[in-house]
Amino acid sequence: MADKIKVALVGIGNCFAGLVQGIEFYRRNPSQQVIGIIHDMIGGRSIHDIEFVCGFDVAKNKIGTTINEAIYREPNMVDWIDEKDMPRTDALVHESPVLDGVGIWVHNRINPIENTKSEEELAEESKRIIKETGAEVLVSYLPVGSERVTQFWAQVCLDTKTAFVNCIPSFIASDEQWAKKFTERGVPVIGDDIKGQVGATIVHRTLARLCSDRGTKITKTYQINVGGNTDFLNMKDQDRLVSKRVSKTESVQSQLKERLDDDDIYVGPSDFIPFLGNTKLMFMRIEGRQWANTPYNIEVRLDVDDKANSAGIVIDAIRLAKVALDRGIGGPVHEASAYLMKHPPRQMSDVDARRACDKLIEDAA
Repeated sequence: MADKIKVALVGIGNCFAGLVQGIEFYRRNPSQQVIGIIHDMIGGRSIHDIEFVCGFDVAKNKIGTTINEAIYREPNMVDWIDEKDMPRTDALVHESPVLDGVGIWVHNRINPIENTKSEEELAEESKRIIKETGAEVLVSYLPVGSERVTQFWAQVCLDTKTAFVNCIPSFIASDEQWAKKFTERGVPVIGDDIKGQVGATIVHRTLARLCSDRGTKITKTYQINVGGNTDFLNMKDQDRLVSKRVSKTESVQSQLKERLDDDDIYVGPSDFIPFLGNTKLMFMRIEGRQWANTPYNIEVRLDVDDKANSAGIVIDAIRLAKVALDRGIGGPVHEASAYLMKHPPRQMSDVDARRACDKLIEDAA
């Protein structure tokens, strides 16, 4: 039997609450088919072979608690498993540097700690905790716009030789200089910006690819997203959205035979509607022309639980990061990044990326 994968978490918000509670849901319901993962087993490990050994956050009400306590603290909303029914754990949530990780719109909801330690002191402390807990993979689910904090944790991973899974659009795996650092250190990195299982961008890029492959000419397209959790509240700050829009837009553009002009494509978060909670609504339109220059259009409305949509993808990313560690793969794991992330270093069609992932998994068997 393979050892469990020891995982560190950064940003104990709704996404991680869905990840942790989802694993517990399947543990309690062994007859349920596990939905939303590439394979039941990757590298000899199932979803139950993941152990969360430490976490890092900036919220006062989460630091010092255990991970299984922190996932229920406000402003988290995921409640698939009652808190009193969650197993106890000794894995603690520790202090992370705030830096640019808290936007103006979410400051009062998160109530972040005021760091009294320097960035260097927190880095040394974080590296000590990662080494002491034996963490092999670090997963970052920081808020959109956390450029400096993402780079902080990327450097921690380099210094500790911990595989890095970057779920947000702060570019590490797809940045040439950072990718080179991970390659030179022999440390795997999977990124950037997680795709949902059936999320707004994966649906948009799939339909765009279909239209392109069928020989039509797409002339205009948009994707508008709204939601009611702190992710969408954070993204009301337009200054934090630059990389997010790049990530989502390039994910769609990469599937077209001819790039659209910037004025003919819009892909990005649009607004915060509190009563939606963790529900995400996507409205998408594709306009194009067919034979004899005849116009057509497609409109789609997608209604999903935003946190359920990403959890299974992260489970696969963790297990593929461990496969890369076991095989001595350093730098961007291109197969996993292309299939699981919106802004990988090397874009592929989703069909080709899935085949490449399957090959990576088969070679590790």
